[in-house]
Amino acid sequence: MERTCLAVILAAGDSTRMKSSKSKVLHPVAGRPMIAHVVEAVASAGISSVALVVGRDAEDVAKAASIAGVDIESYLQKERLGTGHAVLAAREAIAKGYDDILVTYGDVPLQTDGPLKAARQGLADGSDVVVIGFHTDRPTGYGRLLVKDGELIAIREEKDATDAERTVTWCNSGLMAINGRKALDLLSRIGNANAKGEFYLTDLVEIARSLGGRVTAVDAPEIEMTGCNTRAELAVIERFWQERRRHQMMLSGVTMIAPETVFLAYDTVIGQDALIEPNVVFGPGAVIDSGAIIHAFSHIEGAHVSQGATVGPFARLRPGADLGTGSKVGNFCEVKNGRLGEGAKVNHLTYIGDAVIGAGSNIGAGTITCNYDGVNKSETVIGENAFIGSNSSLVAPVTIGDGAYIASGSVITVNVPADALALGRARQENKPGRATLLRERALAIKAAKKAKA
Repeated sequence: MERTCLAVILAAGDSTRMKSSKSKVLHPVAGRPMIAHVVEAVASAGISSVALVVGRDAEDVAKAASIAGVDIESYLQKERLGTGHAVLAAREAIAKGYDDILVTYGDVPLQTDGPLKAARQGLADGSDVVVIGFHTDRPTGYGRLLVKDGELIAIREEKDATDAERTVTWCNSGLMAINGRKALDLLSRIGNANAKGEFYLTDLVEIARSLGGRVTAVDAPEIEMTGCNTRAELAVIERFWQERRRHQMMLSGVTMIAPETVFLAYDTVIGQDALIEPNVVFGPGAVIDSGAIIHAFSHIEGAHVSQGATVGPFARLRPGADLGTGSKVGNFCEVKNGRLGEGAKVNHLTYIGDAVIGAGSNIGAGTITCNYDGVNKSETVIGENAFIGSNSSLVAPVTIGDGAYIASGSVITVNVPADALALGRARQENKPGRATLLRERALAIKAAKKAKA
């Protein structure tokens, strides 16, 4: 029978050191609030029930934490009296009788399911408390995990440690798993007879052992246990997250010429044999199919790039952009809610918004789909194998038929039939010698102004 588990996620911090007007767990990592990363890790560990302990911005935090398949109940921590007190804010949820209680933190967004599963396995193997630790060559400031004969005998804070204990490099992350059948009893025994008068979760080690229980520890990579309290630490976490995801993508067959310059979102999907050039930024919702090429300095968000399509350099794909197989969006182009058919080309200096472009069509430089009249947005539809001349303005709603030809510099306001030529510009008129007269007049005016001065 599968063991049941409740994850208690502590997310009630005040963001004091973050210097922020909002809860620190709402700050994004890879375009997603860090609290959502934590819930995703919990879900990956097979846990579908979460007690979210909140403080400031409680409603916003609960909303940000919500992901599919996870049942979340929020519990308000009205006072800040230590981690043990925070966990007991979720007393009602803990009392439901889960096999395992997993305690984690909303400001540790790099955690993955591996250590969480290992902690739960420790409970299944008979431990009453399992602490998640990490090894570091910079242990100063962390509580040390002291182990004897396979059991964790103490978490020694640095100020209380002996010189020998300070040499220990296995440190407390703060995350732990507790036997769900004993959790409330153990938690209720935590006292506050300390300098700060707070209830510390780490006291569970001594309490459980004093009652004859077994306490053990499992290891996690140091990076995964990185917490966030300041903007500087947020930047470090972002860097770690990006490095990890880039590495995963390159191992899956994606080529990145200068990976350290590519920035991914939490949900970026890039297929095998895609090529990503330097200085590309992906916002949420980007899907790049196999064999696509994203040239340098492009920004892609909420867009789909099909197999063999090319983007950029210096292109922007906004939400709703959908590039067909072998299509092209070139330099200094922007596409928003626009669908390009197979082999269609938008080569340079062009805006495509709220438009459908048929297969094989060519959009000349400087073309604008005029989709917004100040109140409403309308659609431009361009058929297959059409040719739109440079510097054309297509005023939506308008339809350009298959094989139609739009003369350069045209302003198109009515539909163009298939295979028709449309000219929407004034007739050119040449006036011989007039340029000379204009120059002479301009020079005379300039001279008069100078003499007057």
